[in-house]
Amino acid sequence: MQFTNSSAYNSGMRPHYSEAKTTQASAQFLKLDGGSMHYLKLMKLLYMLDREALNQWGRPVTNDEYYSMKLGPVLSETYDLMNGISDENSYWLKHISAPMNYKIGLLSDPGVGKLSRSEEGLIEKIFTQYKDFDRFALVDHLHETLPEWTKVTSGRVPITFASIFQALHKTPEERKEIEDELEDLWFLESSKVTIT
Repeated sequence: MQFTNSSAYNSGMRPHYSEAKTTQASAQFLKLDGGSMHYLKLMKLLYMLDREALNQWGRPVTNDEYYSMKLGPVLSETYDLMNGISDENSYWLKHISAPMNYKIGLLSDPGVGKLSRSEEGLIEKIFTQYKDFDRFALVDHLHETLPEWTKVTSGRVPITFASIFQALHKTPEERKEIEDELEDLWFLESSKVTIT
């Protein structure tokens, strides 16, 4: 599988977006920030979490799709959740509030059962790195430091895995190894059979 086309997941082997992991990761960021946060800042922290997970382990946490938008990188499915575009029984809405004055808050703790200890540690590291940035300072910082982000004035442009790996200075051999492992992982995920 080569992540070189217009979307990171446009081969038939798209991973399943993990709403539970995304919710639990978001909840951890919210708890670290006192229980609520501007949703724009949370979006950037989640992107940096996935980016660093790709850098360290060759796999993202959320399995979301990424896009460049006017105010920086965005996780597509998560963007919809943050803006209330979801099933009323969604896991996200059970634990995280709809935006009020552009802030979202923790309604109830979803725990960390879907997250590994390494992922929990990375959440703390990312939060510590960016906690002192307000939302617009963080947007400006990421615009200056993320080569994979494309400046857009309206709409959105896909951010591919290939562009992220290039920005992270992964060699062609490293990219191929990561892509092969992701393909295997997603094939196994799509082949899972639930036994009741």
